[in-house]
Amino acid sequence: MSFAESNGARLHYQLDGPANAPVLVLSNSLGTNLSMWDPQMPALRARYRVLRYDTRGHGQSQVTPGPYSITQLGRDVVGLLDATGIERAHFCGLSMGGMTGMWLGVYAPERIDRLVLCNTAAKIGSPEVWNARLEMVRTQGMAAVAETQGQRWFTPKFMAASPAVVKSTLQMVANTSPEGYAANCGAIRDMDQRETISRIRARTLVVAGRHDPVIPAADVKYLVEKIQGAKLVELDVSHLSNMEATDEFTKALVNFLTEPEGK
Repeated sequence: MSFAESNGARLHYQLDGPANAPVLVLSNSLGTNLSMWDPQMPALRARYRVLRYDTRGHGQSQVTPGPYSITQLGRDVVGLLDATGIERAHFCGLSMGGMTGMWLGVYAPERIDRLVLCNTAAKIGSPEVWNARLEMVRTQGMAAVAETQGQRWFTPKFMAASPAVVKSTLQMVANTSPEGYAANCGAIRDMDQRETISRIRARTLVVAGRHDPVIPAADVKYLVEKIQGAKLVELDVSHLSNMEATDEFTKALVNFLTEPEGK
């Protein structure tokens, strides 16, 4: 179990794969932890030095006082790269992790090689939506939040076919620190990167879910249009695309990361 001091927080992380391989950073979604990437690890650790971490307030990382900001979460990644001696890496983030990736692409371009933004947007929801979520956490706890997530994160078909995966994922949400979850809700509520993402110059892949109720198609289109040269892969899934379409997601990710320059 590894920890690093980064930007005023103690972050839990895990490094897998050959020491001399290209580095790939994986960033989790709201309410999950680094284990959400377990489905990808058999394929990724064979090719990459994979750095997974629990976002501040999640998993085994420190819960510092909130609310947080996307700037803060982005600086956490820069600090983690510094602490682990990594100068430059590919970055793949899903939902909240993708928001962190956008910030890195704009404000720390020298640290990012290729950028993969999954099931995410430059702005998600309204303040009212996030304030209602915060109130739910405060009054009902994380178990109540977990109960609402299944139908938002997975298609009915997947929920029926893979109940064990759904159950373990929602348990991950239920086990998340309520204070950490609320602090990250504040970061998402206050985030609006619509005016800055056009400054991203990293080679970028946008991964979207055809049935994702969290990220409307218009928001996906906005990312692809605003980020110069961005490519789009749409999967027949809901929000947690890496879990629902493991093979297709992993193939799209590896294909993008290994694609020759200029193609």
